[in-house]
Amino acid sequence: MSAGGGTRAIVAALAANAGIALAKFGGFLFTGSSSMLAESVHSLADTSNQGLLLLGQKTSKRKADEEHPFGYGRDRYFYSFVVALMLFTLGSVFALYEGVHKIGHPEPLDSAWVAVIILLIAIGLESYSFRTAIQESRAIKGDLSWWQFIRQSKTPELPVVLLEDLGALVGLVLALGGVGLTLLTGNAVFDGIGTVCIGVLMGVIAVVLIVETKSLLIGEGANREVLDHIIGELESERVERVIHIRTQYLGPDELLIAAKIGLAPSLSVAEVAAEIDGAEQRIRGKVPAARLIYLEPDLDRGRATTT
Repeated sequence: MSAGGGTRAIVAALAANAGIALAKFGGFLFTGSSSMLAESVHSLADTSNQGLLLLGQKTSKRKADEEHPFGYGRDRYFYSFVVALMLFTLGSVFALYEGVHKIGHPEPLDSAWVAVIILLIAIGLESYSFRTAIQESRAIKGDLSWWQFIRQSKTPELPVVLLEDLGALVGLVLALGGVGLTLLTGNAVFDGIGTVCIGVLMGVIAVVLIVETKSLLIGEGANREVLDHIIGELESERVERVIHIRTQYLGPDELLIAAKIGLAPSLSVAEVAAEIDGAEQRIRGKVPAARLIYLEPDLDRGRATTT
């Protein structure tokens, strides 16, 4: 699976959310709607999040050094994890607090039509951002379903942007519903209910992202399909079998492979070295992300284990 970072989708989301955040906050100042305030914080959090994703892409490109001999590829996982935490704390918790407060102490909205117009414009801008994220993701998700892509992708930015944009769109519809019902009924409790729904939605999305990015941050290995490709390229006439193999992603586009391979005992040292070099070339040709490969020759004494 390609590890394209989806920079275009991130930049599109950042631009859209920055404009939307300003418009929503202006709408809140004009109307006093808690749904608008929650959505303003939501968009502000999303804007900050996209900035963090871009920062992670930049810092991950630093060259390996003595302190970090395997490089800084996991910076992208770290900043994606921070984004998920921010979405939960700055977005979800604030919206829940504001919503519960407004349900207990409802306040009438001023110029609610202003909020409706701003929300409709925001839906249009957010739809553009979401469409860009979908286009970027389709190029690398292959035959996977969208849920499988979010669960299995080693590129953290695109699942984050996809879920953020989806949550933003649904949140805008919820805010529109809360403001609209308040406008129709004159009961400001609906505005608070819409705010609570936005908080719950953001919390669910944040938890999904926290779980998935935590798994990447700790270290995930190659999936079964990629692992089968690697083992297939390792095996040859001189390699009797792969005794055991371990893999781990050091970053979205950098896979570490360590394997013990069983070789025929009649091979000379030169032939063993040539076979190892050939196996490394074959693996890199099939799996471009395989940057670091360590192969240990051994005699075949038992059944293989793969992880």
